[in-house]
Amino acid sequence: MKEIDVNHWQQRLDVIAKETGVVGAVLGILRLGDDGADEVVRVATGVLNANTGRDTTVDSLFQIGSITKTWTATVFMQLVDEGKVGLDQLVKDLLPGFKLISDELTNQLTVRQLLNHTSGLDGDVFVDTGRGDDNLEKYMTVLETAAQIYPLGATWSYCNSGYSILGRIIEVVTGQVWDAAMKERLFAPLGLTHTVTLPEEALLFDTAVGHVVGLPEPKVAPVWTLQRSAGPAGLITASIADLLTFARLHLMDGVAGDGKRVVSAEMAHAMRDFSVDVPEKYLLGESWGLGFERFDWHGARLYGHDGNTLGQAGFLRIYEHERMAVGLLTNDGSAHALYQRLYGEIFDELCGVQISDMLELPAEPPSLDIAPWVGTYERASARLEIIAGEDGPIFRTTQLGELAEMEETPVTEYTMVAVREGLYGVYSKEMDVNIPVWLYQLPNGDHYVHFGGRATRKVD
Repeated sequence: MKEIDVNHWQQRLDVIAKETGVVGAVLGILRLGDDGADEVVRVATGVLNANTGRDTTVDSLFQIGSITKTWTATVFMQLVDEGKVGLDQLVKDLLPGFKLISDELTNQLTVRQLLNHTSGLDGDVFVDTGRGDDNLEKYMTVLETAAQIYPLGATWSYCNSGYSILGRIIEVVTGQVWDAAMKERLFAPLGLTHTVTLPEEALLFDTAVGHVVGLPEPKVAPVWTLQRSAGPAGLITASIADLLTFARLHLMDGVAGDGKRVVSAEMAHAMRDFSVDVPEKYLLGESWGLGFERFDWHGARLYGHDGNTLGQAGFLRIYEHERMAVGLLTNDGSAHALYQRLYGEIFDELCGVQISDMLELPAEPPSLDIAPWVGTYERASARLEIIAGEDGPIFRTTQLGELAEMEETPVTEYTMVAVREGLYGVYSKEMDVNIPVWLYQLPNGDHYVHFGGRATRKVD
């Protein structure tokens, strides 16, 4: 087995981060040893804050974004182990007074549909319900009027709101606020010393700030963190070592480094075993478990999760066959090119595994009829428009709601390039990648665009 060369990966992180314009990043590689001696490599590059020039170190904290969901799911699975909740239990039976916009959602929504993103609830309802410990309780009342995007279980769409509901269930069942439950049930058993959930805790460490523009002229994000009600969906801040410790828990099927079981092997497997197919390929995994994203890299099965917050991006991949995990945390929202190149090299050199292919746009696109898809598609945080332009279809995205006020450019226009029936692609200069735009109908006849992991229904 090839030894992990720390100097080599330090050099590759330095070079690729600079070439892709990433302000600061930490990379961690973990490989479990047969004799119990783990191989761990941690390297850092760049600065934590372009305004201060403070160097990034391997102990620096970064927002892990939606990788948080896998941590929330792990604690939730503990409650399943304890018989306090059931995977197919109705949410209304766990949350007194629970109510959503439709009788279907209110009366039939299950825990499993929250964990695997098939609820149909609008997933990006970002509303500030305050900094108090009652923030999730208040957020439940906000969701009473949140839109239902599609019939329950009819398709898949990434849902932050659903994980805030899971966080609220954790609070009701344990009698603790989500932050406290995470610390007692997960952070402490894993011995995590550089993991926090609140901004005042992050201030005690060398902590990264986000950047909305990368190198060579970086610009710091106007806001450090999202609303507290998004906590269970994306507000954990951690060091790369602590992220790898969490990954090790799952490589060991729920057993911590000291030999104590944190979650059952059955529930650990349920988190990464197949639960639902994902309509959108290329940027995401091809399927989802009950918490983890699942990736097929040319026949090699990996699992993990990505995370994006305000100017920060994180990536976690776990390869069970080689007992290896790789984490990358950055303070640049446009770090996908760094991830793609770096992970491609790491898994090729250490495992002989080729990273999944990105979408290629044809030099001579097929002639497809865009007319049935022209129109406006909308959900709480975004309006998507397909426009029949003179030189071909145009795809316009407009961010809405509270998040739009924090964005540098809330409106973006792309040229749509036909790939095949039901699939177009647009090139993102910010990410330096082709993003798929999937077009499909549900059996009820409604038209949908699947873009950025979200299903959005046509409204005109």
